Amino acid sequence: MSRFFTTGSDSESESSLSGDELVAKPVGGNYSKPILLSEDEEDTKRVVRSAKDKRFEELTNLIKTIRNAMKIRDVTRCLEEFELLGRAYGKARGVVDKEGVPRFYVRILADLETYLNELWEDKEGKKKMNKNNAKALSTLRQKIRKYNRDYESQIASYKQNPEQSAAEDEERKSDESEGSSSSSSSEDEDGEGLSAAAFLKKKEPLGEARGKLLKKAEEDEEDSDSESEDEDWGSSDSDTDSESDEDDGKYTSLASKFLKKDEDKKMTEKKREEKSKKKHDRKAKKYEDEEDEGGEWEKVKGGAPLVKEKPKMFAKGTEINHAVVVKKLNEILQARGKKGTDRAAQIELLQLLVSIASENSLGIAMDLKIKFNIVASLYDYNPNLASYMKPEMWKKCLDSIDELLDVLFANPNIFVGENIVEESENLSNPEQPLRVRGCILTLVERMDEEFTKIMQNTDPHSQEYVEHLKDEARVCGILSRVQQYLQERGAPEELCRADLRRVLHTYYKFDYKALQRQQGPAGDSKSEQDQAENEGEDSAVLMDRLCKYIYAKDRTDRIRTCAILCHIYHHALHSRWFQARDLMLMSHLQDNIQHADPPVQILYNRTMVQLGICAFRQGMIKDAHNALLDIQSSGRAKELLGQGLLMRSLQERNQEQEKIEKRRQVPFHMHINLELLECVYLVSAMLLEIPYMAAHEFDARRRMISKQFHHQLRVGERQPLLGPPESMREHVVAASKAMKMGDWRTCHRFIINEKMNGKVWDLFPEADKVRTMLVRKIQEESLRTYLFTYSSVYDSISMETLSDMFQLDLPTVHSIISKMIINEELMASLDQPTQTVVMHRTEPTALQNLALQLAEKLGNLVENNERVFDHKQGSYGGYFRDQKDSYRKSEGGYLRRGGYRQQERQANY
Repeated sequence: MSRFFTTGSDSESESSLSGDELVAKPVGGNYSKPILLSEDEEDTKRVVRSAKDKRFEELTNLIKTIRNAMKIRDVTRCLEEFELLGRAYGKARGVVDKEGVPRFYVRILADLETYLNELWEDKEGKKKMNKNNAKALSTLRQKIRKYNRDYESQIASYKQNPEQSAAEDEERKSDESEGSSSSSSSEDEDGEGLSAAAFLKKKEPLGEARGKLLKKAEEDEEDSDSESEDEDWGSSDSDTDSESDEDDGKYTSLASKFLKKDEDKKMTEKKREEKSKKKHDRKAKKYEDEEDEGGEWEKVKGGAPLVKEKPKMFAKGTEINHAVVVKKLNEILQARGKKGTDRAAQIELLQLLVSIASENSLGIAMDLKIKFNIVASLYDYNPNLASYMKPEMWKKCLDSIDELLDVLFANPNIFVGENIVEESENLSNPEQPLRVRGCILTLVERMDEEFTKIMQNTDPHSQEYVEHLKDEARVCGILSRVQQYLQERGAPEELCRADLRRVLHTYYKFDYKALQRQQGPAGDSKSEQDQAENEGEDSAVLMDRLCKYIYAKDRTDRIRTCAILCHIYHHALHSRWFQARDLMLMSHLQDNIQHADPPVQILYNRTMVQLGICAFRQGMIKDAHNALLDIQSSGRAKELLGQGLLMRSLQERNQEQEKIEKRRQVPFHMHINLELLECVYLVSAMLLEIPYMAAHEFDARRRMISKQFHHQLRVGERQPLLGPPESMREHVVAASKAMKMGDWRTCHRFIINEKMNGKVWDLFPEADKVRTMLVRKIQEESLRTYLFTYSSVYDSISMETLSDMFQLDLPTVHSIISKMIINEELMASLDQPTQTVVMHRTEPTALQNLALQLAEKLGNLVENNERVFDHKQGSYGGYFRDQKDSYRKSEGGYLRRGGYRQQERQANY
């Protein structure tokens, strides 16, 4: 409401309050809002509005709330308001059937669907959402898609030309309101009301909206200025009072009396233009005064950045010496870390300072000091720990470190160290040794960490990852140069840190050149580059030299632990099983590794997995299974090896913990193939579990060697339709069933075929040797399983027959059967002259096994009852106390496989 009416006279208010009359509607007008006479009468006047206005106003208010919620990404509020909007639209169904679907309703449906689709595709944004918003997003997305099916044609026409739709809506609204548009616009200017058409206009571009916002602020300032400048408000009020009394008879309706005339409108616009012109002149004068005074304010247009000239480091005529340059350097460095500091400009200033120092021949020590700070500023460019260097910054960082090392190697008389205090630095006196504060090792370690972050944050399946990986050779070259420098100048602790960095870049790489040298001499047809690489140092020799130096000189447990684990990993990767096993056992790392920090635990898990795979390649099936058991039985191999986060555990950690764990992830090129790992574990479990299951078929106390393997067997048994195996797990399960029947050929076909070769076996360096070993193990374990399963059927069986069945040579068959007899797994004897195995038939029948199990369970039940009774009464039953020990002594012989072997042995001998 305008401020002019609040200061009117009493006579005006009396004349206006003539009674509780309704506002009369003119013949040609349809007013959407009532025209109130004064603020005192707002409570007394009643307004008559059509059903259409009421319903549409309710819809526009809800739409306004939805748009506000969309701006702040409050999806839960959007869902609540959308449900209310649907109900309100249902109430307005009668009006909609007459007038048609409103344009503003179609627009909000289209905009809301687009907004939800953008949120849905934003994966990072969805992760940051809270639980309620994420749930509301999926619910609202389904509802809006289902709801919009009834308005597909209207939404399609709106999307084809949204501006035209907005214009049509405005025209329709203006036709309805006609004369009331001027009053509504005046109310809008005063900020007291907002029409539906004004609210539902199509969203303006960012630049136009910003310009309008600035214009609005300027108009507000002008209004406040005009209030202070004008002095005759009282007289104008009295004039308007008298004019209103005189003009009472001129107007036919109360509403038309208070409508603004076109002349008044033109006069107000003219006054505003004059005021804005005066204000603009005052601002221009103010800018000129500031420029005359030498101020630093600059006028910009549209927020576009200005291209500034390079800042002047020193005033004209200043003498450039060491003290001045050091002072300027400290000034630049004091801005580090402060809010609003332009980090890129800071790096440029430091580079400019280096060039000034070199132009004025201030010495190499001064250049070195500034270059140390340039590299530190490059690291500070990304203040966030999780963010990584951009490619141009990374290249600049590598070049700067190379320059530093060149200077240090070229000037051996310069001493560099982080322990040198700034007061004791010597940058200019050539008579004494030059001393510069700085640590080259710290910079190189940070460079190595930045390289790891770059690899972690790059898509591993892109060409960009390959390009970044090429930089590793340069990183290793810098590390070797730092090692060389520290061997001459550094302390043993610093050299140990540098050696560990080099070890961490070497331990996971397979040395194919060393393998070629072992297989045979290098051919003459090879290029000179290949021959030079062949003549280079083996990775085994390099690892041995670096790790042994760390073992001898290191005083921190962490560096030594990491070096031992890397050394074991490298031995295992190159099939040096016994060296790797002995080093692991001698180090006793498995006793206290749970107290180490998470990155060291990840390295330990990787080492144990590689050790298990190495044992498998060497045919040590039991050792391989034991090494892989802890990782595979947990079901979290991917997470324990630092190769990714499991989705099911994402709810258990907050966003900060997730960021920390992502920084611990191993880069993709260092990953261990999880399918190969699982296949090795399952095949090892099959070779151990199937013979054990056949040997203890009726044993009530039979234990599981591998729970995961049994789980896969149960999953295979539950399948209603058994087709040919497709996945790696299905191949192992099918092979296990064949081995259970003693059919080694079928087992061999399931384990070694083209599909399994491509997925698993071809990934090993010496794949043919692994396949040969695997066939041999399948034949041997199938023979053991066959004898356990069918020994009760035979009286005797020829070893030659077994040799032909399983394609094993006779000494091998003899050896296997002899071990089974010695370990009391098979109740039989060997007849040497006839080369046959004579069965003793001491195995209990199925009925006898069940009876033995029942007797054992009854004995346990009685003993437990006696213990409970004993606990209540305070004394133990005498009979069971006397009989308990003798019962337990005798039960062992009967409950093991071949329960009557003691009596048989006495009868035979």
